[in-house]
Amino acid sequence: MKTRKLTFAAMLVALGVAVCNFVYFPVGASKCTPMQHIINVLAAVVLGPGYAVLTAFSISLLRNMMGVGTLLAFPGSMVGAFLAGILFKKTNSKFMAVLGEIIGTGILGALIAYPVAKFMLGKDVAALFFVYPFLINTVVGSIFAFLILKVIGLSRIFPVSEKEEDGL
Repeated sequence: MKTRKLTFAAMLVALGVAVCNFVYFPVGASKCTPMQHIINVLAAVVLGPGYAVLTAFSISLLRNMMGVGTLLAFPGSMVGAFLAGILFKKTNSKFMAVLGEIIGTGILGALIAYPVAKFMLGKDVAALFFVYPFLINTVVGSIFAFLILKVIGLSRIFPVSEKEEDGL
């Protein structure tokens, strides 16, 4: 099961890195990529919170190393993936995973992005400046993820149980 999870996570990372370069739109100081949020929700539901966070981190890291991402991707994607994974694990509800992604990225991740922008990027903006673009981005991506999960039923391919978490 661990090999299947790692393989699926690697495929999501590859998809995220490849597609995020083509499907994005700038809003303020951030680069909005709804595909990241689709992947966050899919990883949270199919793989669990640990793998979801690692997948989000890997996509953000690779995109930054390639020069096609921003440092703002780290707080938004990782917090959203974590909250989506935790809420899905606790409730077994795809809707709660979507809600976790929206709150985690759109609100919490956006607020965490403020110090990153101010101290690491040198942008002098208000903290709430990030909430609007992050929310737009995550709501669009999360709705698509919810529809994908409903239509395909991915969560049945990789059932996540507590004993199969492999420490992640």
